[in-house]
Amino acid sequence: MIHERKMIIFKSEILEILNDNIFTFDSSGKWFDELSIVLSDFFEVDLITYFVFDTNLFLKTEWNESNLQKQKPIKWLDIEPYFYEKDYAVIPHLQENDFANGEVFLLFRDSDGLPLGMLKMESSDKRKEFSQTDDVSVIYSVMSKLIQTINKSIILTQQEKQYRNLFKVTEMFNSSLDLNHILEGTLEAMQKELPDFETILILANDQDRKPSVPFKLFDYTSERQTTVEAYVSGEFTIDIDKDLNIQLFNIPIKGKQGIYGIVQVAAPIDYLFSARQKEFSLLLTSATGNALENAKLYIQSHRLVTDLQLINETSHKLNSNLSLDDMLVFLKNQLIKSFQPEQTCFVMKIKNEYEIAPASTEFFHTDEGQVYIKYVANYFERMKDTLFMADLNRLSELKKEYRSMIAIPLKEQNEIVGFSIVLHKEPYFFSFDSFKLMQSLIQHSSLAISNSTLRNKLQEMVNRDHLTNLFARKYLDKYVGNSMEKDQSGVFILLDIDNFKNVNDTYGHQIGDEILKKISSIITRMVDGIGIGARWGGEEMALYLPNTTKLIGIDLAKELIDSIPKETNPSVTVSVGLCEWGEKCTIDFKKLFHYADTALYSSKNNGKNQLQVFEVFPS
Repeated sequence: MIHERKMIIFKSEILEILNDNIFTFDSSGKWFDELSIVLSDFFEVDLITYFVFDTNLFLKTEWNESNLQKQKPIKWLDIEPYFYEKDYAVIPHLQENDFANGEVFLLFRDSDGLPLGMLKMESSDKRKEFSQTDDVSVIYSVMSKLIQTINKSIILTQQEKQYRNLFKVTEMFNSSLDLNHILEGTLEAMQKELPDFETILILANDQDRKPSVPFKLFDYTSERQTTVEAYVSGEFTIDIDKDLNIQLFNIPIKGKQGIYGIVQVAAPIDYLFSARQKEFSLLLTSATGNALENAKLYIQSHRLVTDLQLINETSHKLNSNLSLDDMLVFLKNQLIKSFQPEQTCFVMKIKNEYEIAPASTEFFHTDEGQVYIKYVANYFERMKDTLFMADLNRLSELKKEYRSMIAIPLKEQNEIVGFSIVLHKEPYFFSFDSFKLMQSLIQHSSLAISNSTLRNKLQEMVNRDHLTNLFARKYLDKYVGNSMEKDQSGVFILLDIDNFKNVNDTYGHQIGDEILKKISSIITRMVDGIGIGARWGGEEMALYLPNTTKLIGIDLAKELIDSIPKETNPSVTVSVGLCEWGEKCTIDFKKLFHYADTALYSSKNNGKNQLQVFEVFPS
C-alpha cells in the first residue's frame, strides 16, 4: 500500500513538473532542478546528471540562468551496445569518482526509438530496490513522457525563436536592395543566435563599394584551408585551432548564381554547433545569398543604364570637334566622376617619345609619378593589352604609395599611340566591373581621339601649302583677322621673288620650286615663336607678326632681304612691302593687305631688292 502510494506521488510530481512548465520549457534548466528534487526524494540519491543528445553525441549539461553549456561529449556509437533491447545500463568506462556507490545510465528515446537524452544517477539501495520491481518500467514510462515533452517543447521554443529571427531578417531582405542593410541584417541575426561568439564576414572581392559593416576580403593565399573549402564548395566546414583554443564555423553565403562570401563564427573549442544552429545558419546565409543576388542584379541593371549613358555622353562630347587637349580634360573629368581615382594621367606617343598631356594631374610630373609612367610604358612595349593591378605592391617591385592601378592603351589602327593611367592608394579599390567599364570608355575615346588626330592632320593639310609647307592664303586671312580683333598691334609683310620667271625659264620649274622651298624655310625659321609665314600666291609670300612694332618688322624684313640671296642657289633677291596697324589705326585686315601690297609694288618700281613701308598712322 505504501509502495503504491509512493508511485502515485511520484507520478503526480512528474505530472506537476509537466503542468508547471508545459508552456515555458526552455534551456534554463528549471525543469531539471525540479526533476532532480523528485528523483532525490524517491530514490534517496544526491547526484544526478543529464546528457542532451545532439548530432550523435551525448553532451553533459550544466545550466546557468541563460545558457546551456555543453561539455564532455559521449559518442552514441560507443555506448549503443549497452542499451541493446533495454533503456538502462551500467557503463564501466564512464564510471566517475563522484559516484561512490556506482551509477546507472537511463536512456530516453523518441517515438521512433532514436535517442533524446540520457540520465546518469547515483546507485542507491532505494534505486536498487525499485529496479527489482515491475514499477521500474512505470517509472521509466512516466519519465520518458516527461523527457519527450520537454524535448519537443524546447525544440519548438528554439525553432520559434530562430524562425522569428529568420523571418524578421528575411522580411527586411525582401524590402531592401541595399547591400549594407542586407549584410548588417545577417550579422545581427547571427549574433542574436550566438550572442557570446565573435562573428565576422569574409566577402568575395567583387564589392563595388565598401560595406559599412565590419568585413574582410576573401584571399585564397592567406585564408585557412577549411575557409577556402567552404567558399569553393558551398558547404559548411569546421576548423579547429588548438593554439588559440577555438573552433571556426564557416558558413557559405550561397545564392542561386554563386557564393558571395563566408560568415565565420569563432567559438570555444569544446562547443558543439548543434544541428538546429547549423540549419538556422544555412537558412540565414542562403537567404542572404539570394538577397545579395537580387540587390546585385538591381544594381547591375541600374549600373548598365548608367554605364551606357556615360559612354553615350562621352562619345557624343568627344565627337563634337573638340581639340585633343579639351578631349582629354573632358575624359579626365568623366573618369574622376565615375571611378573616383586619386591620380589620372594621359600619355601620348609622339615620334616614339611619350609626352604627358596637360590634362594629367600634377603627380605625374614628379619623379615618383614618372616611375608609374615608365612601368606602364615598358609593359605596353611588351604587351598590347590593358593592365589591371588590384594591389601593385604585391605583384611588382614598385612598393609605392598608390597600390590600385588601371592602365589602358589608346590605340589607332591597332597601334598604341598613348595610354591612360588611374591610381588609388587603397588596394583593391577598382572593381572588375569598374575596370571593364573604364576599358570600354577608353576604347570609345580612342576612336574619337584618332578621329580628332585625323581631322587635325587633314586640317593641317588644308591650312598648309603643299609645296612650301607655309600656311595657305585662307588660313593667313583668318589668322590676321582674329589678331586684329584681340591684339593691340601687328605688322604685315609681303615679299615677292625678283625676276622669278627668268629663273624658271633658265633653270626649269623644278629648280624654281627648290628656291620657293628654300625661301619658305628661311621665313619659317625667322618667324618661329613670333608669328607665321604664308604663301600668298605664285612667288609671293607673306609674314604676319602679332603684337609687334614697325621697327621690329623692319629689322626682320631687312634680314630677309640680306639672307635670301646668300642662301639660295641660284641666288635670287626679293622685294618687300610692310604695313603696320595699331590702336590708333582703324583699318581692317583687307586694307592692311592692300597697303602692304602697295608698298611691295613700290619696291618693285624703285629697283627691286629693297623694302618699302606703307605709313598708315598720321605723322
